[in-house]
Amino acid sequence: MTEGPNRDQTSRLVLFITLWLSLFVLSVKVSAAWATQSLSLMGESLFTLLICFNTLVNLLMITTYDNPPDLSVYGHGKRETVITFVLIAFFGFAGGNLCLLSSQQLLTLIQGGTLTIPVRLSLPLAQLLGAVLAMSLGWSCLMIYQAKVVRSPTLRFQAAQMLQDVGLTILVLGGLWGVSRGFLWLDPLLSSFLVLFAGNNCWKVINWQLPLLVKQTPIDPEAIAHIAHQVGGVTRCDQIQCRGVVGRFMYVEMHLVVHPEFSGVISLIAERIQGGIQERYGPVQAIFHIDDDLTASIRWNGSNRNQQINGKDEGDGE
Repeated sequence: MTEGPNRDQTSRLVLFITLWLSLFVLSVKVSAAWATQSLSLMGESLFTLLICFNTLVNLLMITTYDNPPDLSVYGHGKRETVITFVLIAFFGFAGGNLCLLSSQQLLTLIQGGTLTIPVRLSLPLAQLLGAVLAMSLGWSCLMIYQAKVVRSPTLRFQAAQMLQDVGLTILVLGGLWGVSRGFLWLDPLLSSFLVLFAGNNCWKVINWQLPLLVKQTPIDPEAIAHIAHQVGGVTRCDQIQCRGVVGRFMYVEMHLVVHPEFSGVISLIAERIQGGIQERYGPVQAIFHIDDDLTASIRWNGSNRNQQINGKDEGDGE
C-alpha cells in the first residue's frame, strides 16, 4: 500500500469516505443547530464545511491527475477555483450574519433582556451529536494511521483538520451544557469565537491549496534533467514542466529520448527517474513522453504505469 498505484488508490478511497462522512456530520450539525437555535453549533458547522471543501478539492486533484485533460502539467483547474470563490463568498456571508446575531444576543443579555428563541438541547439530540463525535474521532485516528502508511501529507493535513473539528464539537457541547445550567451568554460568545476560528482556518486551507491553484515552478528544470541523465539509457531530456509544492506533492512532465538499445525497458527507466525525483523532492506524479528512435512516441503516466503509443494503450490493435 506504499508504492505507486496502490498508494494513490488508498488516498483516493480514504478521501472519498472522508468526504461522505464529513457531509453527513455537517448535515447532522446544521439540523441540530436549527432544532436547538444554537448559534455556536451553527458556527462550528462552518468549520465542518471547510473540511468538506478541503476533502473535495483534494479528491478532485487525485482524480484529475489520474485522467489528465491534456498533455500539459496540471493541478487544480477551473472547477476547484470556482469552488474556492464560492466557498469564500458563502463563508463571508454566513460568518458575518452569525457574528451580527451573536452580538445582538449578547447585547440583549447584558441589558437584562431575554432571548426570544432560547437555546434548548434535548437528550436524544445530545446523544446523536455524541455518536457523530465518536465516529469522527475514530475516523480521524484511522486517517492518521493511513497517512503514515502511504506517507501522504494531504491525508495528514486532513486528519489534523478533523481532529480540530472534534475538539470544537466537544467545546460546543460543553457550552450547550452550560446554557442548560443558565449561562445563556455562552452560546453567542462561543459563536463569535468559532466564526473567527473558522475564518483563520479558512485562510490556512486556502494557503494549503493555493500553490496548486496557480502556476509556478517549484524545482529548477536543470535539476530534474540532471536526475534523468543519471539513469542509464537516457540520451536527452528536455521540455520539462513542474508544478506543486516540494515535500508535499508535485506534478512533473518531460520529454525523454532513450537509446534504441534500451527500448525494451522504457517503463523501468521512467520508474527510476520518478523514484529519483521522489527521493530528493518528495511525493511526485510524473508523465514522460518518450522516444527511442525505433518506435512511435510513448506516453508514460506514473499514476497507473500506462504506456500509450500514438494515443492508444500499448498492446491495442490498430
